Amino acid sequence: MLKLGLTGGIGAGKSEVSRILSSYGAVLIDSDRIAREVVEPGTPGLAAVVAEFGPEVLTPDGVLDRPKLGGIVFGDPERLRALNAIVHPLVRDRSAELEAAAGSGAVVVHDVPLLAENGLAPLFDVVVVVDASPETQLDRLVRLRGMAEEEARARMAAQATRAERLAVADVVIDNDGPLEALEPRVREVWTELMERAAGS
Repeated sequence: MLKLGLTGGIGAGKSEVSRILSSYGAVLIDSDRIAREVVEPGTPGLAAVVAEFGPEVLTPDGVLDRPKLGGIVFGDPERLRALNAIVHPLVRDRSAELEAAAGSGAVVVHDVPLLAENGLAPLFDVVVVVDASPETQLDRLVRLRGMAEEEARARMAAQATRAERLAVADVVIDNDGPLEALEPRVREVWTELMERAAGS
């Protein structure tokens, strides 16, 4: 098994690279998706969040009110730490289950937005960083996702810097160009990964 950590700044194109790698046969473990799953109604994760933050973080139908919870934690490092202490171990355990189910010969891609920020590079055999210039990221966020420029800049500023991400990279996928230039580069990387997996 080859464990790959995939990361990139917001708007860099990481999700598109995940999609392409999946289409080649990689087993994708998406930490953002798992983080949503572990706090769905009826889960121990949601019960723990409610015990910590109170029932006001639920919608009337018992679903986690993400904007409400976000408003509580993102301006308060201590409350954010409390939330992470609940969610991160659950995500880690579920990721380990999915990884174990993948089989010994698999290339397992862990899609981890905050890999550099959380010092997670040592957990992976290979770290792949999807890279784009800040100008490109900003353009995509505003033009393609419809974000206000101020919000886009704030989201980018809250993440690791480009230099910090590149410092943990074993492989860099440059995604500053058009989408059609991306797949040939991902195919090259996939070929390298298959060679590494065969040799490991």
